Amino acid sequence: MSSIAVPGAFAPRRAWHTDLPVLLVAVCWGASYLAAKDVTTARTVLAVLVLRFALALPLLAAAGHRSLRALTAAQWRGAAVLGLILSGIFLLETYGVVHTSATNAGLIISLTMVFTPLAEAAVTRTRPTAPFLGAAGLSVLGVVLLTQGAGFTRPSAGDLLMLLAAFARTAHVLVMARTRAVRDADTLPLTTVQLGTCVTVFVLLSAVGGGPAPWTVAAGLDGRRWAGLLFLAVLCTVFAFFVQMWAVRRTSPSRVGLLLGTEPLWAATAGIALGGDRLGAVGLAGGALVLVGTAWGRRVTG
Repeated sequence: MSSIAVPGAFAPRRAWHTDLPVLLVAVCWGASYLAAKDVTTARTVLAVLVLRFALALPLLAAAGHRSLRALTAAQWRGAAVLGLILSGIFLLETYGVVHTSATNAGLIISLTMVFTPLAEAAVTRTRPTAPFLGAAGLSVLGVVLLTQGAGFTRPSAGDLLMLLAAFARTAHVLVMARTRAVRDADTLPLTTVQLGTCVTVFVLLSAVGGGPAPWTVAAGLDGRRWAGLLFLAVLCTVFAFFVQMWAVRRTSPSRVGLLLGTEPLWAATAGIALGGDRLGAVGLAGGALVLVGTAWGRRVTG
């Protein structure tokens, strides 16, 4: 009896040893919208993106330099295409969060969890289930209420950009799933090539975009904003990536996905508690509907 009871008693503790770092990643991602909003202005988006990923990329490249050499030419090309899509996602998200609240940004981007199964159903020509359609409808209604919390007006430019970013995230997932060349590639070199492509895109756009140079922006950051930039580069990029790699080897991908799916909750918490966001009753109801709808959608597709 005791030999059966003891492992059972310690199993929840071992599970939490894996769950807590993944949950911390979700918290970091949720807080990243507020950090990006604090560090970035409309004129410095490209420069900040260059700095963020230029800081993260050497760490990833150093960790995966051996596996990078093992990639085939087709895998390099596939990863580069995914990197182009990813650069579009970061551009939309960063410009979006500059023009909307951190709370709105985090909640609207969570619609990716609804859009992805819908897009996959369209590609495979399968009919979504009625419960999933109900969850999708609830989420969309929530976004409408969230963005119109102060009265029914035209959504802000930032809200629309975050909505486009959710569509772009969906496209990234679908292209990754349907690109045969990258299916067998290790995650570390695949991510490194994607982020390298992003840095290249951001450097080129920064050179021709007419905004301030990355080194000029870096020189003008005070201690608080440097802390925010390092938070985005180290915790929200490098740490998050390695925790995901570590966790999926110790628990199920579904469990990891469920924990990471709490990101919009932490985005709303950071925006309201630290960023001074005020949603009002209608906006709060909308945010709650987004959370319920995305959680329901994950459950019925899991």
